[in-house]
Amino acid sequence: MKAIYFKEIQQFFSSLIGYVALIVFLLTLGLFLWIFPDTNILDFGYANIDGLFALAPYIFMFLIPALTMRTFAEEISTGTFELLATRPVTEMHIVLGKYLAAVTLILIALVPTFTYYITVAKLAVPAGNVDTGGIIGSYFGLFFLGAVFAAVGVFASSVTPNQIIAFLLGVLLCFLLYQAFGYLAKLGIFFGKSDFIVEQLGIDAHYLSMSKGVVDTRDVVYFLSVIFAFLYFTKTALSARKW
Repeated sequence: MKAIYFKEIQQFFSSLIGYVALIVFLLTLGLFLWIFPDTNILDFGYANIDGLFALAPYIFMFLIPALTMRTFAEEISTGTFELLATRPVTEMHIVLGKYLAAVTLILIALVPTFTYYITVAKLAVPAGNVDTGGIIGSYFGLFFLGAVFAAVGVFASSVTPNQIIAFLLGVLLCFLLYQAFGYLAKLGIFFGKSDFIVEQLGIDAHYLSMSKGVVDTRDVVYFLSVIFAFLYFTKTALSARKW
């Protein structure tokens, strides 16, 4: 598993696409947070970076499937997955190695955004007068959100040898998990508390809960459950290729 993990990391940083993806992510956030008038922190009048946590999920919907689309699709299309499957590692080890590499890349993408927090804390009056607890909780929520999207993207890559289809499927699944359940709950077609249950099935409700600075065990269990489910789906999809 360790060899697969480092191989994925090395392939990412040996290609121009990986660097371009990170630059696009940071540049887009920077433009919205510091340049564009409607979302500019300097014009907003409050020392917070809520705009980052509101915008990042939608960027992740496209960025993460783009990073994970080649994870298994490339191996399947080139025929190297069969060779990989003959190695003395289990399918779950292969899945975990590639998944953890994707999660590491998400962490690498998030680390530079800490400079936004430092900058806002310096600009606050008085200096440091920011909701640090809320920001830390939001970062935890954003990390878990990215981890879920990575699991979804890896699954999408395991069901097709075409990287473009894997990307589009990953974007669709990420969008449905993040937004669809919230929209369904607001349609007014459910009775009693069932609309609340439907809403809780989506990522958005748990992400917003963490964004308030409260890292609730229920939210953590939800994220870990979704991650485990999609990693298991990935293993099942790979096992089906042997049948």
